[in-house]
Amino acid sequence: MAEALTIPLPVGDDKAHKSSLEHSQNDSLESIERIKEIDPDIERRVVRKCDWWVVPAPTIMFMLSFIDRVNIANAKIEGMVTDLHMIKHDYNIALFIVFIPFILCETPSNMILKRITPRVWLSFLLFGCGLMAICQGVTESFGGLVACRFILGIFEAGISPGSILLITMYYRREELPRRICWWYMSGTVAGAFGGLLAYALANMSGVRGYGGWRWIFIIEGCITVVMSIVMYWWLADWPADCRFLTPDEHKVLMWRLMDDSEGDAKMNRVNWSRCAKDWKVWIAAVMYFGIVALNYSTNNFNPTLLKELGYTSAAAQIHSIPLYVVASAFCLATCYLSTYVNSRFWPLQFGVLLGSVGFIVLLAQKSTAVGPGIAYMALFFITSAGYIVQPMVVSWVMNNASGHYKRAFTSGTMIGLGNAGGLVSSNVFFQEEAPYYPTGYGTSLALLILTSLAAVVFCVGLKRENARRDAGERDHRLQLSDSDNLGDDHPSFRFSF
Repeated sequence: MAEALTIPLPVGDDKAHKSSLEHSQNDSLESIERIKEIDPDIERRVVRKCDWWVVPAPTIMFMLSFIDRVNIANAKIEGMVTDLHMIKHDYNIALFIVFIPFILCETPSNMILKRITPRVWLSFLLFGCGLMAICQGVTESFGGLVACRFILGIFEAGISPGSILLITMYYRREELPRRICWWYMSGTVAGAFGGLLAYALANMSGVRGYGGWRWIFIIEGCITVVMSIVMYWWLADWPADCRFLTPDEHKVLMWRLMDDSEGDAKMNRVNWSRCAKDWKVWIAAVMYFGIVALNYSTNNFNPTLLKELGYTSAAAQIHSIPLYVVASAFCLATCYLSTYVNSRFWPLQFGVLLGSVGFIVLLAQKSTAVGPGIAYMALFFITSAGYIVQPMVVSWVMNNASGHYKRAFTSGTMIGLGNAGGLVSSNVFFQEEAPYYPTGYGTSLALLILTSLAAVVFCVGLKRENARRDAGERDHRLQLSDSDNLGDDHPSFRFSF
């Protein structure tokens, strides 16, 4: 391997950022060439270590927080509604209240994460999620449930964008989709494991005078609290401060990230105006909005829908497990396919098509002879579609955001505003429309199509912007006072599809 050069990546604290800028200004063409001389065996070892140390902890953390957010669906069919005297649309209110702090807090949380090490901030957020889950299990009123879920939303707001931001900082752009897919698959594991765990915990009904639905919240919350303590020691910090690589491996990590296609397209100082004026951020939020509505529809209502197909509460919990097992297989297969064909756009559209077929089948239940078996198959299509499209959207968008602050703003804004889809999905499934739910299924289908159309706009816009940069129409930006802090607005940056 060539002699090591110290080239810090601008992902740590402010001192690291200043050092990075000073070194990057002095990099010579010779040093760039020497990057190509890295021993491939050492580089593979670095990537393998990142896969073991960087991805698993945020994945488990997301899975736990996800279970704490959606286990209300399991609790609903185990007696929660009766015990808390919930009527009419109270369940919908309990669902959507969590998304208000999501919208307000996700971008600020990412900016805090930029100032605090990930293992401190993210483990603190996970601890709060577990604590609020326990509180949901001991509350005695509907008002208490709503208050707990609102606070739960504050803690959970930063976990998804923070986890995505942390993972994106360790990998090259072409390596990112597969890791994002692994991370998102924890949602399918959460759905399957949550159903199985809820089935087991429901049998604790009567222990210490608590109903089975309370134990679902309490036990799952306690698991999250314990794991939040583990996360403090397990989570990786920013690449400049990572603890799991040897000094030589750490230099290789810095080299390969500096040699990535980001090039001069850095944003190491926050530029609110430039971030807010980027059309890609807002189209990304629209794409995410549509698919989040579908995913929350399935996660929050699948147990109820299964029960209304004629299953008992226990059978509904069990029959929800295969939905997520199949969704995991689709998620993983589509991810590897998208890497093979080097495209996020077409796998995304395949997921939209699959989900659309499922919704059309369910919408046709009332007017055709669609039996429970066909309706159950449609739920497989819909659940799988969500876990195909959502990781495609996130990896595609993050591949086209460059610079630490730009990625932080993009992930926080996309997920924060996009989670407004949860507000919609929580308020379109009306009990009086059971078991056909035309408003719920029709709205979810429309929002899925919205994701497809937004993806077309995103793709066409990226191609046109690449063409303008190839023609030199963006070179004037090099004369701007902040030309060293343009992020993906830098003329040298090229977008991927």
